[in-house]
Amino acid sequence: MEGDQLHPAGNVEKMAQGIPLADDDRLPWLDRIGEEIRTAQQVSQGLVISCSALTRSYRDRLRQAADGHLAFVFLEGSRDLLLSRMQARQGHFMPATLLDSQLQTLEPPTGEANVVTVAIDNALDDIVALACKGLSGMAVKGGDYHAG
Repeated sequence: MEGDQLHPAGNVEKMAQGIPLADDDRLPWLDRIGEEIRTAQQVSQGLVISCSALTRSYRDRLRQAADGHLAFVFLEGSRDLLLSRMQARQGHFMPATLLDSQLQTLEPPTGEANVVTVAIDNALDDIVALACKGLSGMAVKGGDYHAG
């Protein structure tokens, strides 16, 4: 699931205008992501959601929503690489001019449990393989992750 699709319309409008989001903007969005996680858990369905979850408090909010049954893949790349990928996107509401505000907000998940860090300067197939390898058999509250 693409987390950007869960942003309230007001967030999309702000970002489209080049206005960075504040915590008050992001919290309802994170709560919607948490609702999707809980819904998937209720039907014992696995779920992968792409989202920025830039700070530890944001990730902790998602962990709480998932009752601890959650792992993160932190996609790590240089500013230049991130910028080039953002500039190559077509039809996305968030302009590349917001990258620096995102990087200023970012708190890398150093030392956090159940996080796999993968460099994004690899080929897509390699990124996926590294993420799956890192997640494979990861012990998380209530069970294991099985990637494949």
